[in-house]
Amino acid sequence: MGRARQGNNTDQAGIQKKSDEKYMRQALRQAKKAYDLEETPIGCVIVHEGKVIGRGYNRRNTDKNPLAHAELTAIRRASRKIGDWRLEECTLYVTLEPCQMCAGAIVQSRVERVVVGCMNPKAGCAGSILNLLDMREFNHQVRLETGVLEEECSMLMKTFFKELRTKQKMRKKSLAE
Repeated sequence: MGRARQGNNTDQAGIQKKSDEKYMRQALRQAKKAYDLEETPIGCVIVHEGKVIGRGYNRRNTDKNPLAHAELTAIRRASRKIGDWRLEECTLYVTLEPCQMCAGAIVQSRVERVVVGCMNPKAGCAGSILNLLDMREFNHQVRLETGVLEEECSMLMKTFFKELRTKQKMRKKSLAE
């Protein structure tokens, strides 16, 4: 009897992992849109009952707006789609660990679960610097899963910043000439 349950839990975990990877790939597609705009490549999707109800990607420079983060765009669109500010029973997939602003918005919107691709040791507020998603002092806590397609998410960020540094060097060089 115990073994059947064990197998069942293992099957469920495998199904959840495949589902998480599927939606993280969609978040990565959003991040690539930001990349194409020369924005920090962060992408986000929000899923409710197996359907994507909100998408977003970083557009801070493009929109000249410090609030134009992938998560905030996705939250706004998801709320509009379901007609409520409460995103209960939703999972948010994001390629990079949320900052303090986005983590706060996730808590405020009552998202049930967050799945993160790669962590952000310099600014992350879902475990790196602190974990705003699981503070008992707040009226809502968010379940967290990290490291889903971590290598792909991390590589996209590393490639972006390497290219950015190269472009900046070339600009400085041409200005000096």
